[in-house]
Amino acid sequence: MSAQQNADGEVPCPRGTPFSFELYPPRNEAAAKALPETLQRLAAVGPDFMAVTYGAGGSSHASSLNVVKQILSDTTVPVMAHLTCIGSSHEEAGRMIREFLAAGVTRFLAVRGDLPADSPPDAPLGDLHSAAELVQLIHRIQAEREPYREIPVPGLPRARAVGRREKVTIAVGAFPNGHPSSRSTTQDIDTLLAKQASGANLAITQMFFHAEDYFAFVDRARSAGVTFPILPGIMPATTPGVLRRMLELSGEDLPAELGIQLEVEPTDEGRREIGIDYAARLASRLVAGGAPGIHLYTYGRPQTALAVLERCGLIDQQHLTTSNQKDYA
Repeated sequence: MSAQQNADGEVPCPRGTPFSFELYPPRNEAAAKALPETLQRLAAVGPDFMAVTYGAGGSSHASSLNVVKQILSDTTVPVMAHLTCIGSSHEEAGRMIREFLAAGVTRFLAVRGDLPADSPPDAPLGDLHSAAELVQLIHRIQAEREPYREIPVPGLPRARAVGRREKVTIAVGAFPNGHPSSRSTTQDIDTLLAKQASGANLAITQMFFHAEDYFAFVDRARSAGVTFPILPGIMPATTPGVLRRMLELSGEDLPAELGIQLEVEPTDEGRREIGIDYAARLASRLVAGGAPGIHLYTYGRPQTALAVLERCGLIDQQHLTTSNQKDYA
Protein backbone atom coordinates (compact mmCIF):
# COMPACT_ATOMS: atom_id res chain seq x y z
CA MET A 1 0.00 0.00 0.00
CA SER A 2 1.46 3.35 -0.97
CA ALA A 3 1.60 6.47 1.15
CA GLN A 4 -0.77 8.12 -1.31
CA GLN A 5 -3.79 6.44 0.22
CA ASN A 6 -4.45 4.48 3.36
CA ALA A 7 -7.06 1.80 3.95
CA ASP A 8 -9.90 4.31 4.24
CA GLY A 9 -8.77 6.44 1.31
CA GLU A 10 -7.77 9.24 3.67
CA VAL A 11 -5.35 11.93 2.59
CA PRO A 12 -1.88 11.33 4.08
CA CYS A 13 -0.20 13.81 6.38
CA PRO A 14 1.37 16.79 4.56
CA ARG A 15 5.13 16.56 4.11
CA GLY A 16 6.82 18.66 6.75
CA THR A 17 4.40 17.65 9.50
CA PRO A 18 6.54 17.49 12.66
CA PHE A 19 7.07 14.09 14.22
CA SER A 20 9.14 12.77 17.12
CA PHE A 21 10.09 9.47 18.70
CA GLU A 22 10.13 8.12 22.23
CA LEU A 23 12.34 5.21 23.22
CA TYR A 24 13.43 3.56 26.41
CA PRO A 25 16.97 2.58 27.40
CA PRO A 26 17.97 -0.96 26.33
CA ARG A 27 16.40 -3.62 28.53
CA ASN A 28 18.11 -6.65 27.06
CA GLU A 29 21.25 -7.60 25.15
CA ALA A 30 19.57 -7.52 21.75
CA ALA A 31 18.30 -3.99 22.33
CA ALA A 32 21.71 -2.84 23.56
CA LYS A 33 23.45 -4.22 20.48
CA ALA A 34 20.84 -2.67 18.19
CA LEU A 35 20.87 0.75 19.88
CA PRO A 36 23.55 2.50 17.74
CA GLU A 37 21.84 1.51 14.50
CA THR A 38 18.41 2.23 15.95
CA LEU A 39 19.45 5.79 16.78
CA GLN A 40 20.95 6.30 13.33
CA ARG A 41 17.87 4.92 11.57
CA LEU A 42 15.52 7.11 13.57
CA ALA A 43 17.75 10.17 13.22
CA ALA A 44 18.01 9.72 9.46
CA VAL A 45 14.33 10.56 8.90
CA GLY A 46 14.64 13.98 10.55
CA PRO A 47 12.53 13.91 13.72
CA ASP A 48 11.95 17.10 15.69
CA PHE A 49 13.40 15.35 18.73
CA MET A 50 13.96 11.95 20.31
CA ALA A 51 12.74 11.43 23.86
CA VAL A 52 14.33 8.96 26.29
CA THR A 53 12.21 7.49 29.08
CA TYR A 54 13.11 7.33 32.75
CA GLY A 55 12.42 4.34 34.99
CA ALA A 56 10.04 4.32 37.95
CA GLY A 57 11.58 6.15 40.88
CA GLY A 58 14.61 7.07 38.77
CA SER A 59 15.59 3.40 38.47
CA SER A 60 17.07 3.82 34.97
CA HIS A 61 18.89 7.11 35.61
CA ALA A 62 22.33 5.93 34.50
CA SER A 63 21.12 4.10 31.39
CA SER A 64 18.79 6.95 30.42
CA LEU A 65 21.62 9.45 30.73
CA ASN A 66 23.89 7.22 28.64
CA VAL A 67 21.33 7.03 25.82
CA VAL A 68 20.81 10.81 25.98
CA LYS A 69 24.56 11.36 25.67
CA GLN A 70 24.75 8.92 22.76
CA ILE A 71 22.01 10.77 20.86
CA LEU A 72 23.77 14.09 21.47
CA SER A 73 27.18 12.79 20.39
CA ASP A 74 26.19 10.57 17.46
CA THR A 75 23.30 12.49 15.86
CA THR A 76 22.20 16.05 15.23
CA VAL A 77 18.69 15.41 16.59
CA PRO A 78 17.62 17.34 19.71
CA VAL A 79 17.02 15.05 22.66
CA MET A 80 14.29 15.24 25.29
CA ALA A 81 15.13 13.69 28.65
CA HIS A 82 12.34 12.34 30.83
CA LEU A 83 12.53 13.15 34.51
CA THR A 84 10.41 11.83 37.37
CA CYS A 85 10.32 13.18 40.89
CA ILE A 86 8.37 10.71 43.02
CA GLY A 87 10.47 9.34 45.84
CA SER A 88 13.22 11.95 45.35
CA SER A 89 14.39 14.62 47.76
CA HIS A 90 14.97 18.17 46.51
CA GLU A 91 18.69 17.43 46.58
CA GLU A 92 18.38 14.21 44.57
CA ALA A 93 16.08 15.76 41.99
CA GLY A 94 18.37 18.76 41.63
CA ARG A 95 21.39 16.54 41.11
CA MET A 96 19.63 14.60 38.33
CA ILE A 97 18.52 17.80 36.61
CA ARG A 98 22.06 19.23 36.74
CA GLU A 99 23.50 16.05 35.23
CA PHE A 100 21.20 16.29 32.21
CA LEU A 101 21.78 20.03 31.81
CA ALA A 102 25.56 19.48 32.01
CA ALA A 103 25.27 16.85 29.26
CA GLY A 104 23.71 19.46 26.96
CA VAL A 105 20.01 18.69 27.37
CA THR A 106 17.66 21.65 26.93
CA ARG A 107 14.40 19.69 26.55
CA PHE A 108 12.71 17.75 29.33
CA LEU A 109 9.52 15.81 29.91
CA ALA A 110 8.62 16.36 33.56
CA VAL A 111 6.30 13.80 35.13
CA ARG A 112 5.57 12.87 38.72
CA GLY A 113 6.11 9.21 37.88
CA ASP A 114 5.48 6.01 39.80
CA LEU A 115 7.37 4.26 42.55
CA PRO A 116 9.07 0.98 41.54
CA ALA A 117 6.66 -1.96 41.60
CA ASP A 118 8.51 -3.61 44.50
CA SER A 119 8.31 -0.53 46.76
CA PRO A 120 6.84 -1.13 50.23
CA PRO A 121 3.41 0.40 50.96
CA ASP A 122 4.97 2.99 53.27
CA ALA A 123 7.70 4.07 50.83
CA PRO A 124 8.34 7.84 51.02
CA LEU A 125 6.85 9.85 48.15
CA GLY A 126 9.62 12.45 48.19
CA ASP A 127 9.79 16.21 48.52
CA LEU A 128 8.22 17.07 45.15
CA HIS A 129 4.53 16.29 45.07
CA SER A 130 3.64 17.02 41.45
CA ALA A 131 4.99 17.44 37.95
CA ALA A 132 4.31 21.18 38.30
CA GLU A 133 6.80 21.38 41.17
CA LEU A 134 9.37 19.50 39.06
CA VAL A 135 8.83 21.98 36.21
CA GLN A 136 9.54 24.86 38.58
CA LEU A 137 12.69 23.18 39.87
CA ILE A 138 14.07 22.61 36.36
CA HIS A 139 13.57 26.29 35.47
CA ARG A 140 15.12 27.43 38.75
CA ILE A 141 18.23 25.28 38.33
CA GLN A 142 18.66 26.38 34.72
CA ALA A 143 18.43 30.02 35.82
CA GLU A 144 21.06 29.42 38.50
CA ARG A 145 23.40 27.68 36.06
CA GLU A 146 23.04 30.27 33.34
CA PRO A 147 21.70 33.58 34.72
CA TYR A 148 22.61 35.33 31.46
CA ARG A 149 24.46 34.76 28.21
CA GLU A 150 27.51 36.65 26.96
CA ILE A 151 27.40 37.80 23.34
CA PRO A 152 30.58 38.89 21.48
CA VAL A 153 30.54 42.51 20.29
CA PRO A 154 31.64 42.85 16.62
CA GLY A 155 34.81 44.88 16.29
CA LEU A 156 35.63 44.68 19.99
CA PRO A 157 37.39 41.35 20.59
CA ARG A 158 37.37 41.57 24.39
CA ALA A 159 33.94 43.11 24.79
CA ARG A 160 30.82 41.14 25.65
CA ALA A 161 27.20 42.15 25.75
CA VAL A 162 24.67 40.57 28.05
CA GLY A 163 21.99 38.56 26.25
CA ARG A 164 19.06 36.45 27.28
CA ARG A 165 20.02 33.06 28.66
CA GLU A 166 19.10 29.90 26.82
CA LYS A 167 15.77 28.67 28.06
CA VAL A 168 14.67 25.08 28.38
CA THR A 169 11.65 23.43 26.81
CA ILE A 170 9.69 21.51 29.41
CA ALA A 171 6.96 19.15 28.27
CA VAL A 172 4.40 17.55 30.57
CA GLY A 173 1.99 14.68 30.28
CA ALA A 174 -1.63 15.03 29.20
CA PHE A 175 -4.41 12.45 29.34
CA PRO A 176 -7.19 12.72 26.73
CA ASN A 177 -9.37 10.22 28.57
CA GLY A 178 -8.28 11.11 32.08
CA HIS A 179 -5.39 10.17 34.33
CA PRO A 180 -6.04 6.80 36.04
CA SER A 181 -6.06 8.51 39.46
CA SER A 182 -8.09 11.53 38.36
CA ARG A 183 -11.54 12.08 39.86
CA SER A 184 -12.93 14.02 36.89
CA THR A 185 -12.14 15.53 33.51
CA THR A 186 -12.17 18.92 35.22
CA GLN A 187 -9.36 17.81 37.51
CA ASP A 188 -7.27 16.75 34.50
CA ILE A 189 -7.63 20.19 32.92
CA ASP A 190 -6.92 21.96 36.21
CA THR A 191 -3.74 19.90 36.57
CA LEU A 192 -2.67 20.87 33.06
CA LEU A 193 -3.30 24.53 33.85
CA ALA A 194 -1.15 24.21 36.98
CA LYS A 195 1.66 22.77 34.90
CA GLN A 196 1.35 25.66 32.46
CA ALA A 197 1.46 28.19 35.30
CA SER A 198 4.64 26.52 36.57
CA GLY A 199 6.40 27.10 33.24
CA ALA A 200 5.61 24.08 31.07
CA ASN A 201 5.50 24.96 27.38
CA LEU A 202 4.44 21.70 25.71
CA ALA A 203 2.24 18.71 26.49
CA ILE A 204 2.54 15.18 25.13
CA THR A 205 -0.47 12.92 25.51
CA GLN A 206 -0.65 9.43 26.84
CA MET A 207 -1.41 6.91 24.09
CA PHE A 208 -5.03 6.73 22.94
CA PHE A 209 -6.98 5.06 20.15
CA HIS A 210 -9.59 7.50 18.80
CA ALA A 211 -8.95 10.91 17.24
CA GLU A 212 -12.22 12.25 18.67
CA ASP A 213 -10.90 11.74 22.20
CA TYR A 214 -7.90 13.94 21.46
CA PHE A 215 -9.92 16.69 19.80
CA ALA A 216 -12.45 16.79 22.64
CA PHE A 217 -9.64 17.02 25.18
CA VAL A 218 -7.89 19.83 23.30
CA ASP A 219 -11.16 21.75 23.05
CA ARG A 220 -11.68 21.48 26.83
CA ALA A 221 -8.09 22.53 27.50
CA ARG A 222 -8.27 25.54 25.18
CA SER A 223 -11.59 26.66 26.66
CA ALA A 224 -10.01 26.55 30.12
CA GLY A 225 -7.00 28.63 29.08
CA VAL A 226 -4.29 26.11 28.14
CA THR A 227 -2.27 27.73 25.36
CA PHE A 228 0.78 25.54 24.74
CA PRO A 229 0.86 22.86 21.99
CA ILE A 230 -0.64 19.48 22.87
CA LEU A 231 1.21 16.80 20.92
CA PRO A 232 -0.66 13.51 20.42
CA GLY A 233 1.19 10.33 21.37
CA ILE A 234 0.64 7.20 19.27
CA MET A 235 1.86 3.65 19.84
CA PRO A 236 1.12 0.99 17.18
CA ALA A 237 -0.55 -2.12 18.63
CA THR A 238 0.82 -4.98 16.55
CA THR A 239 -0.17 -7.98 18.69
CA PRO A 240 -2.91 -8.72 21.22
CA GLY A 241 -0.20 -8.75 23.91
CA VAL A 242 1.06 -5.29 22.95
CA LEU A 243 -2.52 -3.99 22.96
CA ARG A 244 -3.13 -5.43 26.44
CA ARG A 245 0.07 -3.80 27.71
CA MET A 246 -0.97 -0.46 26.19
CA LEU A 247 -4.31 -0.70 27.99
CA GLU A 248 -2.52 -1.45 31.28
CA LEU A 249 -0.22 1.54 30.87
CA SER A 250 -2.85 4.00 29.73
CA GLY A 251 -6.00 2.87 31.51
CA GLU A 252 -7.83 3.22 28.18
CA ASP A 253 -10.83 1.08 27.26
CA LEU A 254 -10.34 -1.70 24.75
CA PRO A 255 -10.81 -0.43 21.17
CA ALA A 256 -13.20 -3.15 20.00
CA GLU A 257 -12.47 -3.01 16.27
CA LEU A 258 -8.71 -3.16 16.67
CA GLY A 259 -8.88 -5.80 19.39
CA ILE A 260 -11.04 -8.12 17.27
CA GLN A 261 -8.85 -7.69 14.19
CA LEU A 262 -5.68 -8.54 16.09
CA GLU A 263 -7.28 -11.57 17.77
CA VAL A 264 -8.64 -13.16 14.59
CA GLU A 265 -5.60 -12.50 12.37
CA PRO A 266 -3.54 -15.74 12.30
CA THR A 267 -0.13 -14.41 11.19
CA ASP A 268 2.46 -12.18 12.85
CA GLU A 269 2.92 -10.17 9.67
CA GLY A 270 -0.82 -9.71 9.30
CA ARG A 271 -1.15 -8.44 12.88
CA ARG A 272 1.76 -6.06 12.35
CA GLU A 273 0.07 -4.73 9.21
CA ILE A 274 -3.18 -4.17 11.13
CA GLY A 275 -1.38 -2.22 13.86
CA ILE A 276 0.59 -0.08 11.41
CA ASP A 277 -2.50 0.75 9.37
CA TYR A 278 -4.57 1.65 12.44
CA ALA A 279 -1.83 3.95 13.76
CA ALA A 280 -1.28 5.58 10.36
CA ARG A 281 -4.99 6.28 9.92
CA LEU A 282 -5.12 7.74 13.42
CA ALA A 283 -2.11 9.98 12.67
CA SER A 284 -3.68 11.20 9.43
CA ARG A 285 -6.95 12.07 11.16
CA LEU A 286 -5.15 13.90 13.96
CA VAL A 287 -3.03 16.02 11.64
CA ALA A 288 -5.99 16.76 9.36
CA GLY A 289 -7.88 17.96 12.42
CA GLY A 290 -5.16 20.37 13.52
CA ALA A 291 -2.77 18.39 15.72
CA PRO A 292 0.66 20.12 15.81
CA GLY A 293 2.51 16.90 14.95
CA ILE A 294 2.86 13.24 15.88
CA HIS A 295 4.80 11.69 18.77
CA LEU A 296 5.48 7.98 18.22
CA TYR A 297 6.19 5.63 21.10
CA THR A 298 8.73 3.18 19.59
CA TYR A 299 9.43 1.01 22.68
CA GLY A 300 11.49 -1.73 21.04
CA ARG A 301 9.78 -1.46 17.65
CA PRO A 302 11.67 1.22 15.68
CA GLN A 303 10.94 -0.35 12.29
CA THR A 304 7.22 -0.41 13.06
CA ALA A 305 7.33 3.30 13.98
CA LEU A 306 9.08 4.08 10.69
CA ALA A 307 6.48 2.03 8.81
CA VAL A 308 3.71 4.14 10.37
CA LEU A 309 5.43 7.33 9.16
CA GLU A 310 5.83 5.89 5.67
CA ARG A 311 2.20 4.77 5.58
CA CYS A 312 0.91 8.22 6.46
CA GLY A 313 3.21 9.92 3.95
CA LEU A 314 5.84 11.54 6.16
CA ILE A 315 8.89 9.57 5.01
CA ASP A 316 9.85 7.68 1.86
CA GLN A 317 9.83 3.91 1.56
CA GLN A 318 13.59 3.93 1.06
CA HIS A 319 13.97 4.55 4.77
CA LEU A 320 12.41 1.13 5.38
CA THR A 321 14.48 -0.82 2.87
CA THR A 322 18.05 0.39 3.35
CA SER A 323 18.65 -1.52 6.59
CA ASN A 324 18.33 -5.10 7.79
CA GLN A 325 17.46 -3.94 11.27
CA LYS A 326 14.38 -5.53 12.82
CA ASP A 327 12.21 -4.73 15.80
CA TYR A 328 13.61 -6.31 18.93
CA ALA A 329 10.57 -6.32 21.23
